Amino acid sequence: MAEDDAARRGGSESDWETYRRLLGYARPYWKRLSLGILFGVLFGGSTAGIILSLMTGLDHMFGDSTSLMSEFVIKRVEPIVDPEGYSLAVTLIILLLMPLFVALRGVGFFLSKYFVEWTGHRVVMDIRNELFVHIQDLSLFDLGQSRTGELMSRTASDTQLVERGVSTVIGDLAREPFVLLAAIVTLLALDARLALISLILFPLCILPVAILGRKVRRFAREGQARLGDLASVQQETITGSRVVKAFGREEDEKRRFGRFAREVFRRQVRVTRARAAVTPIVELVSILTFAALLFYARSAGMDLGVLLLFLGMLVLMYDPTKKLSRLHLGIQQAAAASDRIFEILDMEISVADRPEATPFTGEVEEICFENVSFRYGEEPVLQDVRLDVKAGECIAFVGSSGSGKTTLVGLLPRFYDVTKGRVTVNGTDIRDLTLESLRRCIGLVTQETVLFNRSVFENIAYGLPDALREAVEKAAHQAHADEFIRALPRGYETIIGERGSRLSGGERQRLAIARAMLRNPPILILDEATSALDSESERHVQAALDKLMEGRTVFAIAHRLSTIQHADRICVLKDGRIIEEGTHESLIRTDGAYKYFYGLQSAGTET
Repeated sequence: MAEDDAARRGGSESDWETYRRLLGYARPYWKRLSLGILFGVLFGGSTAGIILSLMTGLDHMFGDSTSLMSEFVIKRVEPIVDPEGYSLAVTLIILLLMPLFVALRGVGFFLSKYFVEWTGHRVVMDIRNELFVHIQDLSLFDLGQSRTGELMSRTASDTQLVERGVSTVIGDLAREPFVLLAAIVTLLALDARLALISLILFPLCILPVAILGRKVRRFAREGQARLGDLASVQQETITGSRVVKAFGREEDEKRRFGRFAREVFRRQVRVTRARAAVTPIVELVSILTFAALLFYARSAGMDLGVLLLFLGMLVLMYDPTKKLSRLHLGIQQAAAASDRIFEILDMEISVADRPEATPFTGEVEEICFENVSFRYGEEPVLQDVRLDVKAGECIAFVGSSGSGKTTLVGLLPRFYDVTKGRVTVNGTDIRDLTLESLRRCIGLVTQETVLFNRSVFENIAYGLPDALREAVEKAAHQAHADEFIRALPRGYETIIGERGSRLSGGERQRLAIARAMLRNPPILILDEATSALDSESERHVQAALDKLMEGRTVFAIAHRLSTIQHADRICVLKDGRIIEEGTHESLIRTDGAYKYFYGLQSAGTET
């Protein structure tokens, strides 16, 4: 709704501002664009030349010496080419100009279209790349404010509209004005007064086109927003297909998708209706102009040759006039799509390297959370957390859902930045370290394993792309994954499907552990890495985790308390604060929250 209101408030000035910003992406390619415009001039001039050479030849062949063509062309060419008055030679020379102009017109059209559309496609490629890079640079908090389907829609669908807007609009601007200009100049040369009568009706096109253009922008923007909703529904139902089927909600999801599809359809039809109204308006103006022309020619006793040439030029004006009258609509659509793209590009990157940031070097000796607080907007998540961790320690975090465990460990790799306090490594604020060097020190294994639709080898080597095969296989062996990998159809070259769909949960976790092990980071974050596994899978994964944790500083979020009993320290979080801290034995002796949680799980495992 906010987008719709913004579109209704936006006037033509904001449209042009948006479009000018869009055209700014073409500035690096001004040479190709200039060539496109130059060949557009050739296209326009040669189009007029075809008509002129045709009418001049006809005029000479039929001996109408009183016509304008005889006066300005034939009487100047004939004495030079044919001093003895052999008119056939002159006629052939004049008519041979037609194929020459046609060839020039074809060359002009081809090269103008090629250079302009090359620029348009390159602009869109640059925007797509910039959009993707910007999305990658956004923090997890920023990304959480937008739906995945919406971001996908803006990257793919909106850029397609921009592509059409840039290529079509610039292409028509590079060619059609020169065709129109050549026709107008010829009309004025033939009969200035008649030309003015013919052209005076053309401004009548502007008002309805402007009104329709505003509607096109609003409907186009609404349509793209609904298309984002459609993409989100599709993405959610595909990734959540197991839950959809388990609860028998297929028909509900089909109806939901159909409802959004109809919303997209309605707005697309409105855009089509507004665009389709332009052609009848242009045709009505053209026929009125033609009727006025015939009336004038009859009353003024105009020469037939001049009249035919005049009519030819008016016909020649029709196509460029129609295309140019639609440019405003194309600009409106491109501006609507560009607005949605620029909304993403204008999002501030909240987690980035400071100008004075330096790479982290040396060994990790100490990690400190110094009075750390964090908010999601106005909602406090962490409050005055203080924690000192020595190198090689294993720190476990326990607490109810929403207590802030995942957010706390997410501050270390700067998935988010603190809103108060600071996190330090060896006494240096991590915001003073480059992101690349900081994250190179950290390995991550989460409950929801993220794998890619690539080979097993590529997934393990994802954090270290230049790794040798021996190192990848060693990491897989240490993660208790080598045996099942070799049993796959193509071993390490097996494509594992989207999100590792061709593997079991335990196999996916072991690949994630192998990936972290290959990177060999001094700091390890385990976010409920075994909570979703069965007992057999958990046994294999826990053995791999034990190997991975050796000699590292570990931050572990635990769902099953049995997996963290040997942690050096256990921190219990509640409402964003650490309310208890100690070893498993000391916390059991304290009649507090940890003992309560442990009692609940112990009771649940009794048989």
